[in-house]
Amino acid sequence: MQFNPPLQPAVLLKRYKRFLADVRLAEGREITLHCPNTGAMTNCQFPGETVWYSLSDNPKRKCPGTWELMQNPQGEMIGINTNRANELAEEGIRRGVISELQGYSHLRREVRYGEENSRIDILLSDDNRPDCYVEVKSATLLQGDCGYFPDAVTQRGQKHLRELMTVVEKGQRGVLMFVAQHTGIKKVAAARHIDPDYADLLTQAITHGVEVLVYATSLSPQNFQVDARLPFVTENREK
Repeated sequence: MQFNPPLQPAVLLKRYKRFLADVRLAEGREITLHCPNTGAMTNCQFPGETVWYSLSDNPKRKCPGTWELMQNPQGEMIGINTNRANELAEEGIRRGVISELQGYSHLRREVRYGEENSRIDILLSDDNRPDCYVEVKSATLLQGDCGYFPDAVTQRGQKHLRELMTVVEKGQRGVLMFVAQHTGIKKVAAARHIDPDYADLLTQAITHGVEVLVYATSLSPQNFQVDARLPFVTENREK
């Protein structure tokens, strides 16, 4: 995923009201960015550190700038825009990087499905094999070298796990894919200490045949892309 023009740098002042962030530009002017992240963003916001943002030419937007990238004090990069996870997953599939999701002739995004009025992030289909339903999550919460999901209690995430289990029960393929939008993450686990119900349901989903994939990302102001596969940690074991 190339940024043309490249993302612009600024210094983070504060994030507030969930969707807003004030930053200072190099010339000293302060502007407000849109923050496209509904999570708690724990360990992902560092006032005084560098952020990068994209600009929209849509005149109707109240905040033309979108917060895309954060650098933490250790120099690690964090993808703030959770919407990028789906784009990264699609690009990784199309480039052949995500080997586990190859061999399908059609890829569609945001397709309605399930018994709880959901939309699947990516639907892969082919005439010669069952459909593959891919739910994509952005993992950014880093503790030690492990990334955790979710960073806040998520009823929506629990619903998606139930939907994937139903997909598998009907003979289709259900995949939960974590895109690690933090260059410090070396593995990913369910955040039982934050949402034990989600962790229990994920364990149940795996038992029911839902597949879990984790992929690292390389992040820079010029481009984002899916990189190598990372392990998923469950019950103190890596998969």
